[in-house]
Amino acid sequence: MRLVIATCSVDYEGRLRAHLPRAKRLLMVKNDGSVLIHSDGGSYKPLNWMSPPARLHIAPREEFEGTTIGEDMDADVKELWTVQAAKTDDRLVIRIYDKEHDSAHELGIDPGLIKDGVEADLQRLLAEQIEILGTGHQLVRREYPTAIGPVDILARDVNGATVAIELKRVGDIDGVEQLTRYLELLNRDPLLRPVKGIFAAQRIKPQARTLAEDRGIRCVSLDYDAMRGIDDVEARLF
Repeated sequence: MRLVIATCSVDYEGRLRAHLPRAKRLLMVKNDGSVLIHSDGGSYKPLNWMSPPARLHIAPREEFEGTTIGEDMDADVKELWTVQAAKTDDRLVIRIYDKEHDSAHELGIDPGLIKDGVEADLQRLLAEQIEILGTGHQLVRREYPTAIGPVDILARDVNGATVAIELKRVGDIDGVEQLTRYLELLNRDPLLRPVKGIFAAQRIKPQARTLAEDRGIRCVSLDYDAMRGIDDVEARLF
């Protein structure tokens, strides 16, 4: 992983356009090809990013000096980073004005997040009983990898549309925000979009349900005992 702290500006071009004006930021270049731009705020969500597969080209000032690109650029730009998505026309253009830190680190293979017993069981059981989400749903895979972490379950609904499911024992606003970030990222992939979201938990807090529904995310309450087969739902009086 390469970590660069630099004064930079960033432009995202493609399905949508976005601009980050000149400021000091953290640039994170991961071994899988993803590039993430962070500020010193906003929790752990990047300001912008490019998910893999992508190609990063770094051009020093000498490479574009005297060209049309150089004429349109501020004189104090020292490097031009171009991050081009492999499967689409999306790209990040990062102008580096000054660097304070530049280092590379070998992190090795990560064992992944170990969930507590209930969340791990919920994920396994829902994957096995995916039609709890609705008739015709089919499992794609558990722990679907993304540049910002694995999606608990990726599935397809009866119409073949992609569905991302975030699982919690107790569903709160942070879980909805987490799923929202996954949806933003997954919907950049032309092979997956449009991607819908389902927020599933044993208990969903009212504020989380309101936020999820406002963002078009469906909420599903899971009965852990019934999924484990130790509670006969049909035999209940109420």
